[in-house]
Amino acid sequence: MVAQVIDGKAFAAKVRAQVADQVGKLKEENGITPGLAVVLVGEDPASQVYVRSKGKQTVEVGMNSYEHKLDAETTEEDLLALIAKLNNDPDVHGILVQLPLPKHLNEDLVINSIDPAKDVDGFHISNVGLLGTGQKSMVPCTPLGCLMMLRDYHGSLSGMDAVVIGRSNIVGKPMAQLLLGDSCTVTIAHSRTKDLPDVVRRADIVVAAVGRPEMVPGDWIKEGATVIDVGINRIERDGKNKLVGDVDYASAAERAGAITPVPGGVGPMTIACLLANTLTACCRANGLTEPEGLTA
Repeated sequence: MVAQVIDGKAFAAKVRAQVADQVGKLKEENGITPGLAVVLVGEDPASQVYVRSKGKQTVEVGMNSYEHKLDAETTEEDLLALIAKLNNDPDVHGILVQLPLPKHLNEDLVINSIDPAKDVDGFHISNVGLLGTGQKSMVPCTPLGCLMMLRDYHGSLSGMDAVVIGRSNIVGKPMAQLLLGDSCTVTIAHSRTKDLPDVVRRADIVVAAVGRPEMVPGDWIKEGATVIDVGINRIERDGKNKLVGDVDYASAAERAGAITPVPGGVGPMTIACLLANTLTACCRANGLTEPEGLTA
């Protein structure tokens, strides 16, 4: 068996096109333009690249992009004051504070100061609780992207056996909640799981989000299973830097029915879903119908 490749780059382009279409209709029919505010504290190079990409794609889909770049010595008081200002700005429908923050700032305090309705990262404790109890919430972007790709490939996920490897608050836990919401039987596995290979071998769906390069070999994968590889790990091989996932792609692709590559799989979906979340937040704020197919 040779696995079908789930092309996250192409899928993300399709999502962005849907968002752009809906944004155009919002402007034309309601005179509303969704706005996304991104706050960057400090000069982390990776964060700077990511923020630029977010701003560019926000504008490309017709939204307003508001970037706030603060120096690394910014006080907690000043950062919280900016967030309060954005919370009260009717032109801002989504707020994202780029992580990681400098060590003198309390990430939990900062995230939980964002209006939950504008928390397009889905990290606010209220959104975590709403998702965990099956209520309407803002959903973290990476798990939402994974869910969209799984639904697109399978249609219904009802009754499928899913294993999520990784228990982070950003991916593992919300991914499990989303799969439960789609009536999967879900196991959260991690580094201390006993008989981890056998646990993974039972799964119709494997979501690997543990942050260890090529930790999951092909012989852990059930014949025909769908593998969603969230990992992005930089390694050196043959004297060159290379990006690899948490799954050994070559061996897994021989057994899986479908698999996401790294790069070009889950990664492109994260910003696409950030834009989708901003659109959703704008529609909710204005009492309008939520965009179909872009939410959990």
